[in-house]
Amino acid sequence: MSFYNRDEASQDLPRRAFLLGLIQQGQPGHLVEEHLDELAELARSAGVEVAGNAIQRRATPHPATFVGRGKAEEAGQAAKELGADLLLFDDDLSPSQVKNLEKIVELQVMDRSGLILEIFSQRARTREARTQVELARLRYVLPRLTRMWKHLSRQGGGVGIRGGEGEKQIEADRRILRNQIGRLEKQLKKIERTRSVQRRGRRGTLSVALAGYTNAGKTTLFNRLTGAGEKAQNLLFATLDARLRKGALAPGRIAVFADTVGFIRKLPHHLVSSFRSTLEEATAADLVLHVIDRSHPIWEDQANVAEDVLAELGVEPERLMRVYNKADRLFAEGASWPAPVDNEGVWVSALSGEGLDVLKEEILKRAELLGQPVPSAWPEPVVAPAEAVVEGLPGGSEEGR
Repeated sequence: MSFYNRDEASQDLPRRAFLLGLIQQGQPGHLVEEHLDELAELARSAGVEVAGNAIQRRATPHPATFVGRGKAEEAGQAAKELGADLLLFDDDLSPSQVKNLEKIVELQVMDRSGLILEIFSQRARTREARTQVELARLRYVLPRLTRMWKHLSRQGGGVGIRGGEGEKQIEADRRILRNQIGRLEKQLKKIERTRSVQRRGRRGTLSVALAGYTNAGKTTLFNRLTGAGEKAQNLLFATLDARLRKGALAPGRIAVFADTVGFIRKLPHHLVSSFRSTLEEATAADLVLHVIDRSHPIWEDQANVAEDVLAELGVEPERLMRVYNKADRLFAEGASWPAPVDNEGVWVSALSGEGLDVLKEEILKRAELLGQPVPSAWPEPVVAPAEAVVEGLPGGSEEGR
């Protein structure tokens, strides 16, 4: 049984997976291999060991099984021989494809979106994050109910019983899920209104959001800029909640920094939609630092993915500043770095702290160009409920600290 239909009595996510990718017409093979490498990192982040992988080349996905039936049988056999109990696909599968594949391979089948949802459900700690993850999970589950229920016979009905012959169990379940989705959407709207009030309480202060591809070092940089002690992990999606804290850009020059959830290629739309209240910290910020792991072999691809998502969220290019992080991994000790600031962005090492002073100077310069004030004293909040003040930050949130 898949994670999105499990209860307390059901088993946890399988511990060993076999990965499967598809090279479609016009796709370079090396790109699919890179995507599978990232899928392996996602699996590791979920606590799943990777037993092996396979790639098939097809002009288009098979409508019934995504890969060809023969390839599915071959992958299923290889997975069993390697002790894997999960067949993990790098692309999204339709509900019917999952159902057909599970019949063929007699293993649990999951796609990339399902795995990302599993990671999010493991990491959700605050009420807001749990609500957002649950909403995304239900949106993912809704079209997949057909394969999750075997009891599709009609409910009892007859003369004198409301509903006549009755309705299929799946129809009742869909109605329940839609009601749950509506309830969670209302809860998130309340959270969004609360965030809006909190942001009004920080008017007059420069707001700077840290965004970018997952595991680019945003939390480490956030700690450097604010003196926070947030735990930074070498895992994908280690941060789900928008963390807010003030930090000094220069003596007496204060800004509010926000650490946000990371992006990833093929990010499920329902996740972006469900985490809109968290992502609003980036869209509403005066300045967005696009943190890029410059040491990553496909950093350009990752940067483009993140900037596409930011553009979709409404972040204008003039509010975006690239920060090339992990520069210390690129250059030997004692070797000269590139110019601290080039036409594209600012070079830093959040781990060592090198380049941070230059970054702060550039933030002040960009704020001036944008016409945003950088006060020399912390302003009095317009609205700062007592339960929402954390470490002197008006409109902060105690959850997730």
